[in-house]
Amino acid sequence: MSDQIIDLHDFFQTPAGQYLLEWERAHVDAAVADIFGYHALQLGVPELDGLRANRMPHQWLATDHITADLNTTGPRTAFMTDFSALPFSASSIDLVLLPHSLEFSADPHATLREVERVLVPEGRVVISGLNPYSLWGLRQQRAHLYNRFAGGGKLFLPDCGEFIGYWRLRDWLQLLGFEVEVGTFGCYRPAVDHERWLQRYEWMDRAGPRWWPILGAAYFLVAVKRVRGMRLLGAAWKAAPVRGAKPVSVINRATDFQIEESKE
Repeated sequence: MSDQIIDLHDFFQTPAGQYLLEWERAHVDAAVADIFGYHALQLGVPELDGLRANRMPHQWLATDHITADLNTTGPRTAFMTDFSALPFSASSIDLVLLPHSLEFSADPHATLREVERVLVPEGRVVISGLNPYSLWGLRQQRAHLYNRFAGGGKLFLPDCGEFIGYWRLRDWLQLLGFEVEVGTFGCYRPAVDHERWLQRYEWMDRAGPRWWPILGAAYFLVAVKRVRGMRLLGAAWKAAPVRGAKPVSVINRATDFQIEESKE
């Protein structure tokens, strides 16, 4: 039997998991800081705390299984639910954060459709995921082959769910009416188990975006929900002022006639 990492929470305790979380936190914080509204929701991965930089007054953290981190001490309300049946009315959430929520979901299509349902028009979804076409994905595939034919292969990533490619996910979003605003890759260091080796390959994070930009171990994107036929109205005080009509001189022909007649 292989020595496998079977849980995402366990993976985040490893050096590679901490490296991934650090990269994701930096991108999520920068993305959500300037997204405004009233209601924000994060689905899964309490370790990330992706709403800490957001200033919306109502924030929720949802998980699809019981976890020790469910009771948060921050301003977020935590609860457990099925990601494909969220307890929110349609067009009620301004921001939804999905850190690895789709790839570890039992039905990622249903989850994404549910996110589209609860988002308000022009609402935003922030997604992070693992890239199957990377050094990390390659090591995971090789371990699966060893387990299939010989056994004893050690998986590097959690052995649950399905890793969704970046371009495949963009196609899903486009079909649901989303427009991708931000898309990037990161975590270019190889799949190693020790902190010392991760630090030795730090130079790859600087070279990766230039020489092999789409081969990062993780990707990050921000998409906005577009609604066809909808036009946002500006504030009433921004309406253009009505210009007054210029005065027009009028000749009194009757008066002129009387003056000319008196002169005769």
